[in-house]
Amino acid sequence: MAQGTSGGRSPFRSVETIMRPKSVAIVGASERGRWPSDIYGSLKEHGYAGKVWLVNPRQTEVYGEQAFASLRDLPEPVDHAIVIVPGGAVAAVLEDAAARGIKSATVYAGGVGDGASEISRQRGEAVQEIVARTGLRLSGPNCMGGLSYREKYFAYPNPRLAALQPGSVGGLFQSGGTLQFYVSTAGARGVRFSYALSTGNELDLDLADYINFLVDDEHTKQIVLFIEGIRRPEVFMAAAARALQAGKPILAVKTGATAESAHAAASHTGAIASDYEAYLAMCDRHGIINCGSLDDLVETALAFQCGRRPKGPRIGWVTTSGGTVDLLYDYVAEEKSPLAQFTPETMTAIQPFMQEGIVPKNPLDVGIPSTMQAAADLCSVVANDPNVDIVAWANQLPGKKSAWSDLQVLRTMMEATDKPVIGFARMAYQMGPEAIEVQDAVGFPFLQGLPATCRALNALWFHAARAGKAPAQLERAPDSGVTPANLEAILAGYGIHGPKSGLAATAGEAAVLARTIGFPVVLKIQSADILHKTEAGGVILDLRSEGDVSAAAAQLFASAKTAYPNAKIDGFLVQEMVSGIEAIAGARDDALYGPMLLVGAGGILVELVKDAALKMLPVSADDISSMIDGLKLSNLLKGYRGKPPADIGALEQAISGLAKFYLDHRAAIADIEINPLIVRPQGKGVCAVDVRVIWKEG
Repeated sequence: MAQGTSGGRSPFRSVETIMRPKSVAIVGASERGRWPSDIYGSLKEHGYAGKVWLVNPRQTEVYGEQAFASLRDLPEPVDHAIVIVPGGAVAAVLEDAAARGIKSATVYAGGVGDGASEISRQRGEAVQEIVARTGLRLSGPNCMGGLSYREKYFAYPNPRLAALQPGSVGGLFQSGGTLQFYVSTAGARGVRFSYALSTGNELDLDLADYINFLVDDEHTKQIVLFIEGIRRPEVFMAAAARALQAGKPILAVKTGATAESAHAAASHTGAIASDYEAYLAMCDRHGIINCGSLDDLVETALAFQCGRRPKGPRIGWVTTSGGTVDLLYDYVAEEKSPLAQFTPETMTAIQPFMQEGIVPKNPLDVGIPSTMQAAADLCSVVANDPNVDIVAWANQLPGKKSAWSDLQVLRTMMEATDKPVIGFARMAYQMGPEAIEVQDAVGFPFLQGLPATCRALNALWFHAARAGKAPAQLERAPDSGVTPANLEAILAGYGIHGPKSGLAATAGEAAVLARTIGFPVVLKIQSADILHKTEAGGVILDLRSEGDVSAAAAQLFASAKTAYPNAKIDGFLVQEMVSGIEAIAGARDDALYGPMLLVGAGGILVELVKDAALKMLPVSADDISSMIDGLKLSNLLKGYRGKPPADIGALEQAISGLAKFYLDHRAAIADIEINPLIVRPQGKGVCAVDVRVIWKEG
């Protein structure tokens, strides 16, 4: 069992009797109830080995077997109670379960801690009190149970799902209804499950507990999630870290991508780095593949079911159509899927498969192969290229198994390499059972849709590059002595320097100070009540004389008072005029996932453009380089349309300094943002023109 997140007692609760109960009781068993009847029927039909007890206070016999009035009346305790009763009766049933020594229960009813009603809230609190007092473990409420395929334990009310064959995918969905559609659709494509569970409202056990169980399960090789909310983020991340170190990929779909961030009003950093972007940064750190749709979750799970990790990201595409090639060029660019560069030896070996006069290139268009052997031989040539990490072969599974006469040649080709071999089709198509038999026989998966295939193959490398490694850990926040008075000096110690500047209480003092600094200058209003000076009309640029400064000061004062009538104006900040490329760098403490670093295009369009990258802290030098490289801003920094390159090295050092500063002083600072962070020409460094800080209270 895993240790706790801080090295002490494990934060994970046992779900053993929920996933592998040796005996169960169905509370609410009734011939008139579809859910209990479906569950009882599946358990009996598929040969669940444990004892199944029936509980119904109004009947002495159900399904031709003895029924008991309550769990207290059972002749012996059971591992698990399947509780299918109305929400108002749940607490009493759980009290009975605890009194009878039952270890766990699944509550299917809604209206127990969910929604906005007062009665639901009270029921939820009563259930949580029972759990805390008795130690009873609870799955749900407001769920639809689950399926444990090897144990033949089927507590989900859908007999069709119980008929699927066991496999290596563990599914955890917070939406019970969505689970059945995913398992049904994925199962029809050949995805096979070890477990599939709906976790519901998670008043007790949550995703982290179930992930921890699946990490330890020898039959589960990958985990798929449907996430509506993460109850215990720190423990969830600990479970994800265990999965990553064990080499088990986690694939997830999460709702809430368009939800407005609660931090939006606080700072530009918060507005750009919304809750969902913070979630994505957490996924990146912990090796979680976030899928944009349930359809992608199917394709990506299929790709991982091949069981192979690529040694790099480069894909060798073998297609039968020039149209497919043309589409692939667009999609590989959009999805940033690296194309393998074939070696000269490969180019020579491919030539006999090409039409006369056509030069081989990746993606390959070789037309429809004359035989399955020819197709297998061509894929073998591509697989043997040292520049190819993944082989993707364009073909559609046949409706009839007999349509592909020699499946062994494809399996032999696949077994001759240790690289992932993936079949793919240009678009979605219907498949029958015989198509799945073909897929099983050749030994590699067939994906549908070009963009989804690109994303799935990218995911293989994303996970392979991280698997087996422990995510970077955050040290405890040290005490901090930073204050508004010493902030500038402390930042300078981390290599972050601002322009020549000074504070002036009046317009006259500002004019004198500007002459000392040297023209041109920038004038900014100074007020603790005005966080975003530009939006308040509180900044005027390129002032070239004392008279300009005096006039600008009067204008700034008037504009600030119009925008913020109650603001206390402390004076004016006079700064040297700095030119270059505007970037933004910020750090904040995300309420769910912890400290985050943001880098992006800065200036007045920062929120509109939203060209930004976000990572969890701490970060490495390579992390910072990749953040910058992934920005559209990087084109400007490298020199755009004849412009000289900017000092990217100095930008990286400044961002590194900001990251270290924030980790050292986050006990005092909630949010820090440098915007703009001016990047001067190469060799000239950077300048932190405007530093905004949100201080922690107390």
